Order: sequence, then C-alpha cells, then structure tokens
Amino acid sequence: MTKTQTSAPAYAGLFRRLFAIFYDSFLLLAILFIVTAVANALNHGEAIEPGDSLYLLYVLAIFFLSYLYFAWFWIHGGQSLGMKTWRIQLQSSDHCKISWKTTAIRFVSALFSWGVFGVGFLWALFDKKNRCWHDLASNTVIIDLRSN
Repeated sequence: MTKTQTSAPAYAGLFRRLFAIFYDSFLLLAILFIVTAVANALNHGEAIEPGDSLYLLYVLAIFFLSYLYFAWFWIHGGQSLGMKTWRIQLQSSDHCKISWKTTAIRFVSALFSWGVFGVGFLWALFDKKNRCWHDLASNTVIIDLRSN
C-alpha cells in the first residue's frame, strides 16, 4: 500500500519537542550573553540588578529577543534551528500561514506551560495530537517530518 497525500500527519512527541527546545536554548543563550555583555558595558561594567535604571529595559530586551528568536523561525518556515535538527515543524491547525499574532499567543502561553511546573507540556502526553497548552491556545500543532 502506498502512502497518499491525504494521510493524517504524524504529530511530534513530547520528547522530540523537548530535545528541540534544549537545542534552541543553547542558541538563544548565546544571543542573550551578547545582549548582557552590551547591557553591562552600558552600565559601566557593572551587572544590571533590580533597581538599576537600565533594569526594566534589560528585562524587556531579553523578553523581546527571546520572542523574536522563536517567532522569526516559526513565521519563516515553521522551524527554529532546534526544530530543524529534530525534524519537527510548527503548523497552523487550520492550515493558515503562521502570523505574528499566533507566535505571540504561542510564546506567552508557552511561558505559562513552563510556569506551572511544566504541566502545560505534559499535557501532550494525554492529547491525541500531542499538543501542549500553548499549541491549544495558538491553534497550532507540531508535525514530525521524519516520515516525509
């Protein structure tokens, strides 16, 4: 029997997703090290701590660049570098193009998925399509590309 184009996609499992996140965390950490080095230079070589005049700007820059790292890749091909390595891809559940709004919803709700002791990620173990809370909130799925 040959595989047709109309067959149901294979959804990526939790462990492949977590390994992709682990990979991406190293790449993102390198970017954030550079941001921190620049911020410390602007603060006369001192670490930026709560109460410093640059603290709010620093926290917002870290948050925004973290969002931008993932959003850019999700919009342009549906794969971050870690997702490419683990051959998984973000797709809209309704087959629409991934938008900036969708990525914002996904990113913020992923923070909640982690923030509740990772329960939002563990949800994938019980969902038929292996979706986490942030997939449900953003109407997206993660597809396993190994079968393609």
